[in-house]
Amino acid sequence: MKLLLAGLFLILAVGTHAQWYNFPREAYQGARDMRRAYDDMIDANWKNSDKYFHARGNYDAAQRGPGGRWAAEVISNGREWAQEISGRGHEDSAADQEANRWGRNGGDPNHYRPAGLPDQY
Repeated sequence: MKLLLAGLFLILAVGTHAQWYNFPREAYQGARDMRRAYDDMIDANWKNSDKYFHARGNYDAAQRGPGGRWAAEVISNGREWAQEISGRGHEDSAADQEANRWGRNGGDPNHYRPAGLPDQY
């Protein structure tokens, strides 16, 4: 019964226009996009680039489709929740979430790109 309810919820959450069988693949690819943005942020080690990488990861994941958008939202919300619990500032977390939403909703991540960030990112 729980499996049936979970399946029904997944179908409703994805929506009627989505192809439900693509959802898991899109979610996996979206999670990889989020990880790539995180790895690039660590690699770049560039001052004030955090919001750009948040927006870019969410943008790339959301471009995969409903599964990628869902993965981006779950990962972003989980990360921000964990950082808030650990004592990180609420204002910074709110700004991160704004950048997350910007990217997920199709906004250009370059809106948050800091001056001088190398082109490879």
